[in-house]
This record gives sequence, C-alpha cells and structure tokens, in this order.
Amino acid sequence: MYGYALVIGAGAFGTSIASVLSENFETVYLKVRSQDIYDSIKNGENSVYLPGQKLPGNLRPVLSWEELDELVKDEQPELLVNGLPTGAIHSFYSQNQQRIANYLKQKIPFVSISKGIDPDTLELSDDLFRDYFPYEQDYITYLSGPSFAKEIVDKQITLVALAGKTPETLLDVCSKMGTDYFRCMPTYDVKGVLLGGALKNILAIAGGILEGLGYNHNTRAALITRGINEMLRFGKVFNGRPETFYSFSGMGDLILTTTSSLSRNKTFGLDIAKSTRTPEEIINSQRSVVEGYKTTKAAYNLAKKYHIRAPLFNGVYKILYQNVDPRDVLKQLMKLPIQSIE
Repeated sequence: MYGYALVIGAGAFGTSIASVLSENFETVYLKVRSQDIYDSIKNGENSVYLPGQKLPGNLRPVLSWEELDELVKDEQPELLVNGLPTGAIHSFYSQNQQRIANYLKQKIPFVSISKGIDPDTLELSDDLFRDYFPYEQDYITYLSGPSFAKEIVDKQITLVALAGKTPETLLDVCSKMGTDYFRCMPTYDVKGVLLGGALKNILAIAGGILEGLGYNHNTRAALITRGINEMLRFGKVFNGRPETFYSFSGMGDLILTTTSSLSRNKTFGLDIAKSTRTPEEIINSQRSVVEGYKTTKAAYNLAKKYHIRAPLFNGVYKILYQNVDPRDVLKQLMKLPIQSIE
C-alpha cells in the first residue's frame, strides 16, 4: 500500500481514476475548484459528474493547496494525476507551475489523462506540459484508451495505454495503477496515444450524428473503418506508430465511443442531429466537457496546415462550425472520387 496520490480535477474521468488509485493508496486527494463537488465527494459521491456512483471512503477532496498541506504535513505524494480537460491546462499550470515542478524534481511520477488538441496552438498535451516542465519529461506519462468513467467505478475490466519516455517511470506507474480490473499497457509512442485519444472523439460525434439521422450498423462500421484510415494520416505527420492506432487508444477507444450511449461525444452528435439548437448552444447548456468539439477545430486546422486528406474530419468541422446540414455533408462524402485501390 502506497501513501497518498493527488488527482488534479474531479470530472468524471478524474474521479474514476481516483477510485482506481484508492485500491493501492492509503488516501487519494482530489483537488477540486467547486464547492458543490467538494461537498458531494465529502459525502461519498460526485453527484455532478457521476451521480448515483458510490465512491471509496479514502477519497478526500481539497479546495486549496493550504488545505492539502494541512492534511499531509510534510509527506509528499507518490503519484500525481492531471485530470483537467486539455482546454484548462494552460490556465491551471501557469498559476501552479512551481508547485508541480517541485513534485517532479523529486521524481514523483505524473500521469495526464487529458484528451484533446489545443485549437489555437495545435498542441497536444505533451507539448503543453513540455512548455511548463521542460526538464522533468522523464517523469510525465499519458493515459488513454477505451474507458468510460462509470464502468471504471463499477470495476468493469478495463485496459488502457500508458505512454511515456522512460521504462522506469512507465513500469512504476503501471504498478501503482494496476488492480484486478484496471491495467495499463506501456508504450513509448506518446504522439500516437495522444492523437488516438483526441481524434476518436471527433469520430464519436460523427457516429452520434449518423445514428441521430437514422443510420445503423453498416454505416457505423464504415465510419470506424474509414476513420481509422484518416487517423493514420494524422499519425504519419507526427511520427505516430500505425500499431498504436489499431490498439487501445485508437481502435479500442473508437469502437467504444461510437457504439455506446455513455459517450458524451456521441450524445453530443445525437443532439445535433435531433435538436434545433446550434452546436454552440448545446455545448453551453451543459457542464461536462465535450472534448471533441474543440478538437474538431484543431484537427481541421492541422489537416489544412499539413495537407492531410481527412474528408470525415473536415465534414464534422463543416457541421459544427459552418452550420452545414449533416445530410449535405454525408452526400458530399459519398460522392468523393475513389483515388486508389487499397
């Protein structure tokens, strides 16, 4: 049993990872920013993001660093987890850079579970963390894969990818996060894992739109197959390994998010197809982050910058940001010329 772990951010996925860590750590502290989430976790539930899910008794929320320091005294964490969405990384770590850097300088391993691409800078989360912690990269890892938060808390068997630079850190984190129902599979392909985790959210939105329009299994299978091909084109630009996209953070996560009603991104796509509201209105009406929304803009700009042929991703962009009717996008996709024999 390890001492304590610190999870920054208490959204659905961050809370579920905290519940995994509760199996191996005496205490897991969740750094939260909202009083309602703080009060809820104190009562054994994250009623905002995981309503009805009972949490382990050794999860403790903290609102401030001062509160954490009072609780742990001089003891240091044995694992750090970034549970913030990609869009919140800059704002949090610009204010708390020195504190996290001090942890990393003590060789405390760090796991980021963010999935997305910054739409303005076109950076993945490893680029963002390299900006803030350029000399501590050996201790930073990235987790992605088919893993719904609710099912993790329910202790459904879950396998994910964990990417990093050094075998020592990867194996250490795999050991600290491993349980009889949750397991990390180590890899050095950071870019591949992050791209797979980010891009699949866009295709999940597409899957929701198609389902909302009345399309079923044949269409979903076509989306998944062609979607992986386009993901591989992005991966080639970033030197991601093809096998990574056919594994947990690519194909595994894509199948999960395009077929299940638990996917926030797929649900967002369904809402677009069935609602009279604009995508922006739907986004603004909910508290949970739909990572695929901003990632769609980032993928469009990446494809434009690097001349990546990505008609599926560009089609989703047209729907979300140019108010093109999904039916018209689908007609355009079906009329694309066949360019090669595969």
